[in-house]
Amino acid sequence: MTTPVQETKTAHVGMVGLAVMGSNLALNIERNGYSVAVFNREVERVGEFVRKHEGKRFVGAESWEQFVHSLERPRKIVMLVKAGDPVDWTINQMKPYLEPGDILIDGGNSHYLDTARREQELKKDGIYFIGSGVSGGEKGALEGPSLMPGGDREAYEKIRPVWESIAAKVDDGACVTYIGPGGAGHFVKMVHNGIEYGDMQLIAEGYDLMRRVLGMSAAEMADVFGEWNRGELESYLVEITAKILSVKDPETGQPLVDLVLDKAGQKGTGRWASELALELGVPIPTIDAAVDTRNLSSRKEERADAARTITAPAAAKFEGERGELVDAIRDALYAAKICSYAQGMNLIRAGSDHYDWKIDLGETARIWKGGCIIRARFLGKIKEAYARKPDLASLLLDPDFNARLSQAQSSWRRAITVAVGAGVPVPAMTASLGYFDTYRTAELPTNLTQAQRDFFGSHTYERADRPGAGAVHTEWEELLESQRGSQG
Repeated sequence: MTTPVQETKTAHVGMVGLAVMGSNLALNIERNGYSVAVFNREVERVGEFVRKHEGKRFVGAESWEQFVHSLERPRKIVMLVKAGDPVDWTINQMKPYLEPGDILIDGGNSHYLDTARREQELKKDGIYFIGSGVSGGEKGALEGPSLMPGGDREAYEKIRPVWESIAAKVDDGACVTYIGPGGAGHFVKMVHNGIEYGDMQLIAEGYDLMRRVLGMSAAEMADVFGEWNRGELESYLVEITAKILSVKDPETGQPLVDLVLDKAGQKGTGRWASELALELGVPIPTIDAAVDTRNLSSRKEERADAARTITAPAAAKFEGERGELVDAIRDALYAAKICSYAQGMNLIRAGSDHYDWKIDLGETARIWKGGCIIRARFLGKIKEAYARKPDLASLLLDPDFNARLSQAQSSWRRAITVAVGAGVPVPAMTASLGYFDTYRTAELPTNLTQAQRDFFGSHTYERADRPGAGAVHTEWEELLESQRGSQG
């Protein structure tokens, strides 16, 4: 096999990995004025790609050595390969031909700790490594994604013109910013994906309530989501939900969504967010609920057996105005969404504090306004909230979000009450409400929890009536016996 090779050309950027994401990102880079050297583990794909895009500024290579040597220095090489071992393998293939000052950019969904490790290992040889989140799916990669680069600041400045040119554009600039050193970029992308899990689950629960409680057809729900997308819930995920519900299966004429098996896949980033939140002690119950629901959805056969075995609530016809419940579901979705984003932003802050990354939360929200899967109108409000108060402890405390949550509370509770009564699972909506109620409660029943811990494990506690006095321990049974004795 002979791959078209133009050895006299020196390309501006290299792209390793010509699956859909890599191919589309390469096309995006080329469209914005840069020549691109391309390479793929299956070399025959290189020739196919170059021939398909004949006339464009692509340079194909037949070997790793030829690929690296076809790039101008300092070399800027983007890798879009499967996360994990394939990234390390790819780096090792190129490393013998790299030189100090060259820049490797991992655009996949790598774990941020792997990214931090790779950066440190390559730094010993003077090679820069940038872990850049790329959000927006295959369409975003082609037309303009949201980009979340982290690593050495000096190295980022060298790729910044490329990254700013290919990123999505919104009213206040390109959807890219330097996130921070080390694995900060992939960390933020991981949390972004966790928020995405929560968003998708909340939308699915709203859909399920309309479908199962109100008996709405797919076409009717498509109209509702279309209307919501013209208001405060305007977002990419609400937009595509309306489109999905409008599509009919060409074979049966049924709504195609009804023929999609209810087993949701996942690539691990949501689970990583949940694991890290536990390590850092940051509650993200809405995102956790979304991860748990995907895990439960994979047990299709077990759930089908449970449906036949476990008694469900007696089906009761909904009594009330249908439009009012639809509005309540809308408010519940918006309020729960605010809580989910509050959890995600708090997790980013905790990670930033833990690793001393100094991540700008307002700027992070800004770059999500376009290109990415979670792009939404209300991200502008999040940016404004952090502009007003950069050290804002929670979005729930921002005056604008607080006012909207207060307005939505009764509808939010009503939607969940209807769901619980009908036996329709709404774990993410309920988790958001539980988070909200717990956060706004000054005195929690954990005084009893701490007393129990001290009773069985001598874990000590602090007295509420003696603030700052330090930890104390009580011999609860001895005290109880003495009090009983004195009463006798």
